[in-house]
Amino acid sequence: MDAQSIAIDTVVALTDCDRDMVAAFIRRLYLAGVRDPKRLTFKGLQALARA
Repeated sequence: MDAQSIAIDTVVALTDCDRDMVAAFIRRLYLAGVRDPKRLTFKGLQALARA
C-alpha cells in the first residue's frame, strides 16, 4: 500500500489533478500486480497525458 500512496501523492503533486481520479487509476494498477512506486507513477502520468 505504500507504493500506491507514494505514486498517488507524486502524480497529484506533479499534475495538480483530482486526487480521487488519480487514486482510482493507480489502485487498479496496484490491484493488477504493479507494486513499484516508480512504475505506478510513470503509468499514472502517461494516462493523464493521454486524457
